[in-house]
Amino acid sequence: MSRVCELTGKGVQSGNNVSHANNKTKRRFLPNLCHVTLISDALGQRYRLRVSAHALRSVEHRGGLDAFLLKADETELSMRARLLRRQIVKKTAEAA
Repeated sequence: MSRVCELTGKGVQSGNNVSHANNKTKRRFLPNLCHVTLISDALGQRYRLRVSAHALRSVEHRGGLDAFLLKADETELSMRARLLRRQIVKKTAEAA
């Protein structure tokens, strides 16, 4: 399983450990990924996603999973999130 957020695309970054003697060794900065269950109001279902803590704050700030996905750029979403976004767009178009 890759270490990438399903909603924002945030992934592993690389950098250096720098010692007091200024020796540099490679290291990895891992994203803070959490398994969370988010509820879609439009579809009336719960979805279990692997998202970063930063993305979880963004979802809450935008007013829920539906609002976040409708505003998000489709290129940074995972395949599951893209499918979910398309379903939400279809459902909201039917309701309107």
